[in-house]
Amino acid sequence: MRGATTLDADTPEQMRERVPALLRELLERNDVDHDDIISIVFTATEDLTSTFPATAARTVGLGDVPLLCARELSIEGATPRCVRVLVHLTTERPRSDLRHVYLEGAKGLRDDLPG
Repeated sequence: MRGATTLDADTPEQMRERVPALLRELLERNDVDHDDIISIVFTATEDLTSTFPATAARTVGLGDVPLLCARELSIEGATPRCVRVLVHLTTERPRSDLRHVYLEGAKGLRDDLPG
């Protein structure tokens, strides 16, 4: 599953608010159980340096899930203060049934994906 959100400011508090909100919405919208999650990869734009998205993710009970953070490519005109997520999971559902989640300033990033 894919998703993204943005922060209004590069603060640990914003990261701890927005990343868990994104993950909760992804998991709820797709009815994903904790044990179905294999791993999660986060990327953050280079203007986000206050804390790791994975640190924020651990606050919603994902401490036993492998989490990885990486730097998003620095592309001119890209969405600022953006955290993207790619959730690897086990499911019998077809890919077309998965719902991706884009919140805050990231709402228009992938309007070609089912939401």
